[in-house]
Amino acid sequence: MVGVEHKRDGVGKNRTLIFAYYVTGHGFGHATRVVEVARHLINAGHIVHVVTGAPDFVFTTEIQSPNLFIRKVLLDCGAVQADALTVDRLASLEKYSETAVVPQDSILVTEVEWLNSIKADLVVSDVVPVACRAAADAGIRSVCVSNFSWDFIYSEYVMAAGNHHRKIVWQIAEDYSHCEFLIRLPGYCPMPAFRDAIDVPLVVRRLHKSRKEVREELGIGEDVNVVILNFGGQPSGWKLEERYLPSGWLCLVAANILQETAVGKSYASDRLSGARRLRDAIVLGYQLQRVPGRDLFIPEWYANAENELNLSTGSPKSEANERTALMELSDEDLTIVHGNIYGLSDTRNFLKRLAGLDAFNDSIKNAEKRQMRERKAAAGLFNWEEDIYVTRAPGRLDVMGGIADYSGSLVLQMPIREACHVAVQRNDPYKHRLWKHALARQQAKGQGPTPVLQIVSYGSELSNRGPTFDMDLSDFLEDGKPLSYEKARKYFARDPAQKWAAYVAGTILVLMTELGVQFKDSISMLVSSAVPEGKGVSSSAAIEVASMNAIAAAHGLDISPRELALLCQKVENHIVGAPCGVMDQMTSACGEANKLLAMVCQPAEVLGLVEIPTHIRFWGIDSGIRHSVGGTDYGSVRVGAFMGQKMIQSTASTRLSESLSSALNGATPDEVEEDGIELLETEASLDYLCNLAPHRYEALYSNVLPESILGEAFLDKYTDHNDDVTVIDPKCTYGVRASTRHPIYENFRVKAFKALLTSTSSDEQLTALGELLYQCHYSYSACGLGSDGTDRLVQLVQEMHHRKRPKSEDGTLYGAKITGGGSGGTVCVVGRNCLLSSQHILEIQRKYKAATGYLPFIFEGSSPGAGKFGYLKVRRRISTN
Repeated sequence: MVGVEHKRDGVGKNRTLIFAYYVTGHGFGHATRVVEVARHLINAGHIVHVVTGAPDFVFTTEIQSPNLFIRKVLLDCGAVQADALTVDRLASLEKYSETAVVPQDSILVTEVEWLNSIKADLVVSDVVPVACRAAADAGIRSVCVSNFSWDFIYSEYVMAAGNHHRKIVWQIAEDYSHCEFLIRLPGYCPMPAFRDAIDVPLVVRRLHKSRKEVREELGIGEDVNVVILNFGGQPSGWKLEERYLPSGWLCLVAANILQETAVGKSYASDRLSGARRLRDAIVLGYQLQRVPGRDLFIPEWYANAENELNLSTGSPKSEANERTALMELSDEDLTIVHGNIYGLSDTRNFLKRLAGLDAFNDSIKNAEKRQMRERKAAAGLFNWEEDIYVTRAPGRLDVMGGIADYSGSLVLQMPIREACHVAVQRNDPYKHRLWKHALARQQAKGQGPTPVLQIVSYGSELSNRGPTFDMDLSDFLEDGKPLSYEKARKYFARDPAQKWAAYVAGTILVLMTELGVQFKDSISMLVSSAVPEGKGVSSSAAIEVASMNAIAAAHGLDISPRELALLCQKVENHIVGAPCGVMDQMTSACGEANKLLAMVCQPAEVLGLVEIPTHIRFWGIDSGIRHSVGGTDYGSVRVGAFMGQKMIQSTASTRLSESLSSALNGATPDEVEEDGIELLETEASLDYLCNLAPHRYEALYSNVLPESILGEAFLDKYTDHNDDVTVIDPKCTYGVRASTRHPIYENFRVKAFKALLTSTSSDEQLTALGELLYQCHYSYSACGLGSDGTDRLVQLVQEMHHRKRPKSEDGTLYGAKITGGGSGGTVCVVGRNCLLSSQHILEIQRKYKAATGYLPFIFEGSSPGAGKFGYLKVRRRISTN
């Protein structure tokens, strides 16, 4: 940002623009940077109003122009410091609360009035949070210019000073989210509150002295190498230091602002190298200043701020249409009479949208056709005189276990940050607000009001499905009894655009069938999921668990999280028709934030929650290749595993008979016990494939199993494979050996992985964890469940893992594997919890896009499961006006 074009987007050179430039109150560094930007704007003929707490001379010594206006207002406070290196975290948070949080309403009124009075064309902030919110309230566009944001800085303060201050960070992140985009300077930190960023070179104040003049003034010859160490706000004066430096080097300790004597070239002509050098210096500084044994990381609770105003799965255009309508709304329009949102920003956002449904009537006129239908249906969905029940269920990242769940393996699963919210209301059929076609359907049947289910699903424009679904609940009855699951599956499969409703409405039929629940009231449901579909992170399980939990809450059903998960698995297996195991639903229902759910899938024995050590972090990287557990590959591998189990049972039975026969014929005890009678008895009735130890598999069964077998040949010899959720196609050839071997070894790998998590922190620990992930990945591929995209991502992690690094630098990424049902979807990565690791993840993201054209979605962060969240009971607050 070293100049301003006179013509841009149709703006003629004769038009004078008015900029309102807000400057943070933290030191003079921001102000000196703003000086350079403002100078170029004024030279281009524009007017700049600077809102600052810095002294006038900082600006007027550099800019003498009638187009510069200075307004002395302090709207944030930065950090409270005793000196340049000592920050009082608690005092900083309290000072910001006093400056910007408590008086925010009055600040917004004042700033909106002022912005309108000067007729500002654009608000620029460096990097004052409330300026973005004020601009939005005034209907003016805003941008930010910075390499850090106060929500990121204060998040570390909150960790040290107490989580009860986190509301400050939420407000800052929400204020920033009103900004259109960020002009991001080199050396930046993570800033998830901003939706878009444009990277620019380093912005500094003009030089006042040449390189030669500075050296002459300080008495430093041209042959001396100089490193400059500077911290603002220190006593004046220069001091030369030689300690700790190589021969021929001097350290110049600057006491006043570095820009006064800075030596170097403009970064405008050397953008990339300059930015990279500064970035490397910043990273190195973090590494050097880090407390030994403690890695720098972004707190999980703060990472949720990325979703503060960005949860909608709708298109960017539709989100823009909604923002205006939502601006004046808050969850305070609803009263929470039961439950707790646990500080979850996505839940707060969902409540805002729920409270503002009526406002969409005016905002949907310019929406896309499908979304207009979606919003109209949602606007009339609920009766605001009755209570509404809200639930939340997250997706999951498959850390270890994956497809071995249906074979009884131990699995380790992490609930992710992205979640599904469902709002449910039950109504007397006589009071239920029916959609026109639903009312016409009832009238055509010549009957009075009967219970009806009406569902609105947000985000339908992103996939080939309808935004609404409705049915008479009597359709779930046949001769007074619940409809069979097979007939229900056919019912939902009639219309491909409505098949999605099986995940939601199917929960009602399962409750009727398994628990004998009778539904006599009408039901209205609003489903809003931020769990991306087709990425292998259990979007379907999140919808099922949130839906059933909400229906149960609305009807007073007390269902434990474990039982809830098992019931939801029935929805997926029998009504949707996807042959998944139970780990997805169990994680969504029983998981907790920042912990791995350890579960033995026999069928669903939760061993407990495994703490993720603070030095370890997990990421998910989406390959862009759509994954589906209903796909043929997954189902074929599952069939192959159950075929292998049946063959092992048969082989063990034969060996057992031979051993017993030998004993009866007088064989010696050693000969009889060679294979172990008791072990053979267990293996002859093997209940789960994962209960077979790898060494037993290799010793007795691996050579017996065929590589593959035709379905017809298997049925002729073994009759059935004993799996009630898959069917053998006689004409299909199934892989057996790899499909059987995978869960046996995966169970062993997961046990080793769990044990390693509790071992001493070391590079060897991380290397071993990563190796287990790599082994799992290639075992998936052997089963036929790999994909080009996931293989490429794992290869990129390996390249990062094995590339040379300085001996003083710790490793970052250690392993990766395909997840869930495979054949695309997401890759799980394990690494060291540090800033450099996050940068390497982003580097992999960029390389993948360069190679494929697809920018991967990165999953990071965690959130509580449905059981931990419980449910909210909310009602519209009655106005007293």
